[in-house]
Amino acid sequence: MLESLRGLGYAPTTALADLVDNSIAARAHEVGIRLEWKGAESWVRIVDDGDGMDDAALEEGMRLGARDPRADRAISDLGRFGLGMKTASFSQARRLTVASRCKGGSIVCLRWDLDLIGQEPGADWPLFEGPAPGSEHLLEPLNRMEHGTVVLWETLDRIVTDGFTANDMIELADRVEAHIAMTFHRLIDGPHPEIRLLLNGRAVKPWDPFLVGHPGKALESPDYRILHTTGVTIQCHVLPHRDMLKPAEQKAAAGPSGWIQQEGFYVYRNRRLLLAGSWLGLGDGGKSWPRDEAHRLARIRLDIPNSADAEWKINVLKSAASPPVRLRPQLHRLASETRATARRVFAHRGHVTEASGSRLNALADAWQVRRSSQGTSYRIARDHDLVASILDRAAPLKADILALLRLIEETVPVQRIWLDTAEDKEIPRTGFVGAPEAEIRDTLSSMFEALVRHRGLSPDEARERLGRTPPFDRYLNLVAALDPKEST
Repeated sequence: MLESLRGLGYAPTTALADLVDNSIAARAHEVGIRLEWKGAESWVRIVDDGDGMDDAALEEGMRLGARDPRADRAISDLGRFGLGMKTASFSQARRLTVASRCKGGSIVCLRWDLDLIGQEPGADWPLFEGPAPGSEHLLEPLNRMEHGTVVLWETLDRIVTDGFTANDMIELADRVEAHIAMTFHRLIDGPHPEIRLLLNGRAVKPWDPFLVGHPGKALESPDYRILHTTGVTIQCHVLPHRDMLKPAEQKAAAGPSGWIQQEGFYVYRNRRLLLAGSWLGLGDGGKSWPRDEAHRLARIRLDIPNSADAEWKINVLKSAASPPVRLRPQLHRLASETRATARRVFAHRGHVTEASGSRLNALADAWQVRRSSQGTSYRIARDHDLVASILDRAAPLKADILALLRLIEETVPVQRIWLDTAEDKEIPRTGFVGAPEAEIRDTLSSMFEALVRHRGLSPDEARERLGRTPPFDRYLNLVAALDPKEST
């Protein structure tokens, strides 16, 4: 049975992430991972300062399937099947030793050794006490700790294979670092991280897939609550075009698998990443969306509670998820909006253009999002070209116009818009969709006049700027026909 379980599909990176989950569940503040190259005697060790286990708890934890996946769990629990530590460890090593100590207690130690199964008289599943002879020194960190746990892998037959060298171990360490930096980035980020992760004595720096707070982002939505379920939230992001990123930022934002492979949904459970970069089978016309260049900037954060594991079909490896059918329309709508924005940003190179030897920034968005401890609010941008020009020209009525803008801002039916569109895939009408051409032309003329007469741009610069600004970039024929004589 154990030999069969070794083929579940763990990689060294995902196996180690499973062990970190156990440390987090044990309320550890620091977890240290060490990969040591010693040829055939190489080993991997995980040390945490969590609560630790006594003899009975350790023996229970070393049993296969010690947990019923249907049982209620603590809200912060990252496990489910009671298999993680054993199957993750056996997927990489034939010998698993676990030593632990509770506060005020003594060290207890148990060991599985697949090479010795069947050799113990009268026992098909022997658990040995203590480390293997000669490995005692590898458990020494626990001697200096009041409480904690050490997990030791030896006989690394799935890692140290024929031809594996010291350089391969270094490359493996790099892959492990990249994976846990992504998987646990929300737990190790910020001024007060929930946990500190070390790899070979060096602190692991978090990798944020979303570039939260970056000024060049085209979209960073508020958190949306998914209806008809409990505890599922979503936040949509469109990353800056690479032309708006420094070289180091470009490299970092690409992620462990590269820009295209990292696009899509990022599914988290208790802020721990389960799935990175997938469109979850969503698509149009009966076909799933592929990951492609045009949508490489779209990344969507999706949080689910651990009580939803079965409903979302979370597997033992914590590497797959499938949304319930009743929630797919909401996810489809939000993903469609995010993909559309990402495509526009990619096509227009972040809305930054060069003309006549001067750098022309994109028009300011008409709406601005403001976030505070009291919540999220939406404001009409006072520096938007048309708004600013009207305020400049209407001095006697400026106070009334500002009051009108505030009235509009405070009465935007955000919740009603969300509720009205949550159950269907149709994106709400914006961008002059369905509007008469005369109405679009009138708006363009007013914008053109604001840019030429009140912002000091030449007619060519104004047309170039409007042609690269949503929603006017959809009506390039009308933009090209703009005449400064008509705007006077």
